[in-house]
Amino acid sequence: MPLDLPSPLAERGKGVRQMSRLRRALLFMPGDSIRKIEKGATLGVDSLIMDLEDGVALSQKATARQTVVDALRSLDFGRSERLIRINALSTPFFQDDLTRTLGARPDGYVIPKVENAQQVLYVSHWLDVAESDYGFPPGAIRLIVIIESALGVINLREIASADPRVVALAFGAEDFASSIGATRTAIGTEVLYARSAVVTYAAAFGLQAIDTPFVTLQDDDGLARDAETAAQMGYTGKLAIHPRQIVPIERAFNPGDAAIAYARRVLAANLEQQSNGTGVFELDGRMIDNPMVRTAETVLMRARAAGLIREDS
Repeated sequence: MPLDLPSPLAERGKGVRQMSRLRRALLFMPGDSIRKIEKGATLGVDSLIMDLEDGVALSQKATARQTVVDALRSLDFGRSERLIRINALSTPFFQDDLTRTLGARPDGYVIPKVENAQQVLYVSHWLDVAESDYGFPPGAIRLIVIIESALGVINLREIASADPRVVALAFGAEDFASSIGATRTAIGTEVLYARSAVVTYAAAFGLQAIDTPFVTLQDDDGLARDAETAAQMGYTGKLAIHPRQIVPIERAFNPGDAAIAYARRVLAANLEQQSNGTGVFELDGRMIDNPMVRTAETVLMRARAAGLIREDS
């Protein structure tokens, strides 16, 4: 008898990551600075997040909303995804953030400090109504939710499966550490459980996983190590807080030449062994089975999405 899977999980494709859009580096720009948004629009970053939350003073919230609307209506963002981070649903600002910006039709919204599925569904309902009112395609506006508290981590299963609009889970280490009373360290042991939980639940529900920002701007080596660690953990991208962080982050999440070459060899050998009726086989002294084959397929999928190899390669 077939399993009666919950519809959100069934729609996610049994845990296969959504790769219709590459999100390696997602760059924050303060919503009240048209100059910085204009610069961000020229950088070719995968996603540009125009910030109405932490990057904007309380007295500048209304100005920031109008600046973001003007930017969306007047600037050419090229290939960059146009996202808006609204204020948390626990604040009095988020409703105006949505109602004042929806008509400019961003590609999606980033919801901070998400702690339960109801918050995601509330925003999604707003978007349902707006898309109908403005004549936008249903479900076109995407959601990325940031997990930044102990309660958010505890409720990850419900949040990840809350709504088909959700395309990614992001992790906010600084707020999370504060929520549990931890002291942030360079090694990050205090946030390792939560960081691992976010990427695990994202994978389980077929979502992209976006890692926490690296907040020490002048430490390029530290950023490179942190981004590489995130990629090794299974994250598909990382939040950026300065344009100088884009290239190191993209480099960490792009498969290298050696990884691409090895993935091709694995898939070629697997095809040959399967045609010979062989399952598990040896390559370069290593036993290759289905999980390793799937890893190789993922490497090539990411390489194609990043333009590192041709679509038919």
